[in-house]
Order: sequence, then structure tokens, then C-alpha cells
Amino acid sequence: MFKPKAIFYEKNIENYDLGKELLEKYSNVPKTIIENHNNIEELRKKQNNEFLELKRNLIIGVRKTHKFVPNHKVSDFLVPYTSSGCTAACMYCYLVCNYNKCSYLRLFVNREEMLDKIIKTAEKAENNLTFEIGSNSDLIIENTITGNLPWTIENFKNTKKGMLTFPTKFEMVDDTLNIDHKGKVIVRVSVNPDEIIKNVEIGTSRLNGRIQAINKLKQAGYKVGIIIAPVIFVDNWKLLYEDLIKYLYENLSQSVKSNVFFEIIFMTYSFVHTKINEEAFPNSFQIYNKDLMTGRGRGKYMYKNEYRAEGKLFFIEMLNKYFPNNEIKYIV
Repeated sequence: MFKPKAIFYEKNIENYDLGKELLEKYSNVPKTIIENHNNIEELRKKQNNEFLELKRNLIIGVRKTHKFVPNHKVSDFLVPYTSSGCTAACMYCYLVCNYNKCSYLRLFVNREEMLDKIIKTAEKAENNLTFEIGSNSDLIIENTITGNLPWTIENFKNTKKGMLTFPTKFEMVDDTLNIDHKGKVIVRVSVNPDEIIKNVEIGTSRLNGRIQAINKLKQAGYKVGIIIAPVIFVDNWKLLYEDLIKYLYENLSQSVKSNVFFEIIFMTYSFVHTKINEEAFPNSFQIYNKDLMTGRGRGKYMYKNEYRAEGKLFFIEMLNKYFPNNEIKYIV
């Protein structure tokens, strides 16, 4: 359970019910009023080696950007929702590219406004649209603070059209299990070999906990997917990832295995990650390999095409071996 060491908040959160609830919930935590959740000078001036310490702060504000971004994988739109950033410290986190060392958890209290736009967009559309509400954060960890997931599902479930989806690396799903979601929510759980989770996905749930969460969610009637991501080409990656897929086969319930789908995403990296990881995790697991990666623009790196092609063939082979009847949505 995340317990903030300090809270920075915009004054106008007091105009929202959730804002009042959070201020009361954390009445004993030191607080600082800020002008803008995106520009906290005191935190921006911190050094890279304070990255983990920065993650202990909680920022609360009002979301001002509500632009829906088209997406054609599992969802139709990526939707700005109730949080951005995270309490975890995954060493490849794409949010670091946007927020640098200030990728701490931000909560946004104007949830009624955001959900209302989703509902209106869903009901006006000709097709049954799916909205990705967790692209900027992990809503399971956020939910342990705000209770936003039960609130969201309860207030969305009676819409005439539309689906919600979000990914997670956390196992704390019990809050969502007794909700009549009416089949309108897709939960996708991200997995990696436990060695990578332990050393790279710092502060997240371990593999077994994530698998148990998948089984629970499926038993509760949710549609579930599994994201194998990010695939990291460490020295023994084929062995690690075959063991992972075999472990999934052995530990997922029959109900999950009957129709779970997969997403495969290869790791991207950046110069920003390199600088933070060198200073915040000086003795860390090495995930950047200059021999395997190439520039992707603006200081970002991706695996070279030949290694991605090899990886794609490997995952197709392994998933066809252990999950021959399950869909692979995409491999990127």
C-alpha cells in the first residue's frame, strides 16, 4: 500500500468531492499548495539519484487536457483519465520519456468531467468503441488510493454502447471483483519473467501475484488479456520467455486459457533512462545493449529490425505451442 511522504496539490481540488476526500484521507501528511501539477520547481531541481525518493510524493490536481488519441490495437482511443505517472520505478518506463525524473504519481480529481466525455463519445458513435483509460498510469495502484475503479465501472456500466480497458502490473484487484460490470471492461495484465520483474520492474507485483489476479478477474467475469512486455533481449532471453509462457500455461485457469488474448511489445529505451538509471540504480540489472539497439529519434532507442524479427518468430512459435487457440493481437 502506497503511503505518500508528502503531497503537492492545486488549491482548486477543494472544489471536487474526490479532492476533499483525499485531503481528509491524508490529513497527517505534509502538504504544499502548487500552481500547476506539471511544473513543481522544488521537485524539478532534484537530482537523478533521488528518483526513488521522488516516487514517494503524491501530486493532486485537475486534469486540463482531454484530447482522445486514436489507437488501433486493443482500443479505439487512448483517453486521458484519472492519473498519470506511477509509484513504481520500472527502469524502462515510457513515462520517464515525458516526465523525466518527475514521473511520480499525479491524481486528477475531476473524474466526473472525464468520464462524462467518454460516455457521450461512446453513445454518439456508430460503432461500439473501446476506450483505453490506463495509458498514462496504472489504475490498479491508483485505485488503492482513490477507489476510482469501482466508481468508474459503476458509472459506466449502464451506457448503451462502449467498452473500457486498462493494463496493470499489480495484483490488488479485489476491489473490482464484486462489481456488476456487465462485461464492459477488459483488464490486461502485463507479465515478464520473474527475474526481470524483480530487478527491472521495481515496486510492482511479482509474477505469481499477477497470474492470480488474472484468474480472479476472469472468475469475476471480466474479459482479460495478457501483455508480455516489454520484451528485453537479455543474454538468456529465449530461455526466460519460454519458461514464462510455460509457467502461464501451467498456472492460468482453464477459463482464462479458453479465450485470453496476447499482446507482445519489445522494449524501447531512451537517453533519459540511461542517465537516471546510472545515478538512481548504480548497481542495477543492465537492460540497454548498444549492439542490439538503434536510434529511433529524439534520444530514443529500439531493437534493430533483425532482432525484432527473430523475437516475433520466437513468440509466435512459443504461443502456438502452449496457447494454440488464443489470439495474438499484435507484436510490436
